[in-house]
Amino acid sequence: MERKIVLSPSIMCADLLNLERSVKELEEIGIDALHIDIIDGAFSPSMPLGIDTVKKLRDITNLAFDVHIMSRNNDWFVEQILAIGVQQISFHIETSLHADRLINLIRNSGVKAGLALNPGTPLSCLDYLLPQLDNVLLMLINPGFAGDRSEKQAVYSAEKVRDLAQLISSRQVNCEIQVDGRVSLDSIPELIGAGADNLVLGSTSLYISGNTLAQNKVYLDMAVKNGLSQR
Repeated sequence: MERKIVLSPSIMCADLLNLERSVKELEEIGIDALHIDIIDGAFSPSMPLGIDTVKKLRDITNLAFDVHIMSRNNDWFVEQILAIGVQQISFHIETSLHADRLINLIRNSGVKAGLALNPGTPLSCLDYLLPQLDNVLLMLINPGFAGDRSEKQAVYSAEKVRDLAQLISSRQVNCEIQVDGRVSLDSIPELIGAGADNLVLGSTSLYISGNTLAQNKVYLDMAVKNGLSQR
């Protein structure tokens, strides 16, 4: 049975001065989860949201929280985020000395665990960890450069998604494929056709300027339908 395509808007692309209103608008158009980037400023040159802001967000919505940690100190951030009450935590394999320990900590807390991979990180790093994972987050651009319009989606993005889908199938594990970075209305059909299950949405899909969220959601649904037809 095909997975439902999960739509996860990146809250850092919303109106950060009016977060409560932004979240309510997302609820109204039927969004599945909030994708929340937690960045330490060292792993990636950006710090859009802090732990206290995520706590406040938890008070105003029942939407699922999908947290993506980009840090050189994953242990501290994982423990802080678990205390808030979230549904999924992904952290980067590139900065994880003890990935098994963190995966077990997350899953034993009743939260889904994911590993995030930078564009150039090979899938071979998942060999022993894949059976323990609920999610693999494939970055399609380098973290922290979303605001740089010269930063293009990796040319091998769809190929990497397809290779991961084949790996998951061959290993017979239940693991979701999430994609993040320039996930646009143009690229969504190919990414879904390759096997992506979860789309992190930003300025090239749900938050396209000049349209309302509801208008962009209509175009987004069309792109998703097109992608599913390619599977």
